[in-house]
Amino acid sequence: MSESPRPHSTGQLLKLGVAQAVLFVAGALLGRWVGLLLGLDAFGAGGYGNKEIFGILLIGLGGGGGAQIARAWYVRKYGNPRS
Repeated sequence: MSESPRPHSTGQLLKLGVAQAVLFVAGALLGRWVGLLLGLDAFGAGGYGNKEIFGILLIGLGGGGGAQIARAWYVRKYGNPRS
């Protein structure tokens, strides 16, 4: 019979949460800046046209990508917390 994996410590899980939060914000800011460089202002005064929607999309992709990068770092360093 195999042993069950040891649960992750509170400190390790705190690192995961902080890393995901920080990289989510950094990724969202990066997405915002890329959108502005491309002329896609998510918060433009013109309502919700195509440029604004694509700007919002870039912010969401940047934030989600940052959180996924943080999770990948954690899994590589400590293993999957759900296993």
